[in-house]
Parts: sequence; structure tokens; C-alpha cells
Amino acid sequence: MKIGIIVAMDKELQQLRHLFDSEHVRVEKCGIGKVNAALGAQRMINEFQPDCIISSGCAGGNGDDINLQDVVVSTELTYHDVYCGTAVDNDTRYGQVQGLPARYKADKMLLDKALAMKSDKLGIHPGLIVTGDWFVDNPDKMQEIIDIFPEAKAVDMESCAIAQTCYLNHVPFISFRVISDIPLRDTDAAMYHDFWNTLAEHSFQVTKTFVESL
Repeated sequence: MKIGIIVAMDKELQQLRHLFDSEHVRVEKCGIGKVNAALGAQRMINEFQPDCIISSGCAGGNGDDINLQDVVVSTELTYHDVYCGTAVDNDTRYGQVQGLPARYKADKMLLDKALAMKSDKLGIHPGLIVTGDWFVDNPDKMQEIIDIFPEAKAVDMESCAIAQTCYLNHVPFISFRVISDIPLRDTDAAMYHDFWNTLAEHSFQVTKTFVESL
């Protein structure tokens, strides 16, 4: 099986690339944001032709059960900053690009494999990941998002764009997001900076364990 892993930043690339030494696994950086994510996913598909794609990286967490270094596994994904209105289609939902799914479901086989890894030690949380071109660095912005998507477990800037690209190309997809900060409990992104300074070294092992299970 050929597995493509996409991350957004050099910091994430450094954490993950050294974990994999196989011609069947390719780790690439797409850059931050939805457009970079979509372009990176399409490039990965065109050049590597993977059997599945994994989005890996960090995200802001939501919920009383979420802690730093926990991992949110996408059961489904949508955008928190997309609204196509109701002028043409009354059925289009907030977060949905008109004509495409309201939410992108994770591939069932990949999700089953991910859920099989759940344990008290790993801190894996299945749930909704919402994506948008906004670095959420304060509680007020996070609350705006959660008011619309109260069930969201994590907020990032790339996963749903990669999911949309994979959907259009019929490539199975799942996202693993390490919680680097919890904006509703944070100010000035202090948790985020502390994560990279002190906690990130072992935070991406869940992605490695998952890949080894495929």
C-alpha cells in the first residue's frame, strides 16, 4: 500500500519525516491554508498516486475531554468559514461548498483502523474537524466557531481542503490532528508556542503507529 502524508509546516515535517523510511510512504509539506492544502494534495495524487492520504499536523482542540498532545481522528470534516447562502439552493448547509457534500466522511476502513488504536494511554478522540483560513489564537474566535459547530473536536487550516481534493479524486482519506492548544482555555496562543518548545517531540507517534497498522 502506498501512503501519502501531508503536513502544513516545516515543524510538522521535521517531526514526521524521520519516522518513516519506506518507499511506500511519502511525507510532504503543502503549506498553510486551504489553497496550499488542496494544491499539495493534488500534487501528491498526481505524482505519487497513493492508495490513501493522511493529513497530519497540529490543531486547536475543543471539549472538556480534550488535552494537549491528544489526537483527534476525523470521522467527518467541514469548513467553518464557507457559506454559499440560500439564494440558489435552500438545502446547502453552513460549511458546505454548493454541489459538494456538506461533510466529508473519513474512509471507513481507515477510520476502523484508527479507532482500533484507542487506549487510555494514547488519548485518541474521534470526531468532527472543522477547517478555515484563520489561526484561532483567542477564545472569542473559537467560541464563534463552536457556536456553529458545537460537536467539533478540533479546528485546523488544512484538513477539509485535503478531504475535498481526495473526494474529487476518489482517494481514501483521514486526518490525525495533535492538539497543540485549546483556545477556549488559552490567551495569546501561549499553549501553541509552548507545545512546539516543549511537547512536540513525541506527539506524532500516533500517525506512525497508524501507518504501521495498514
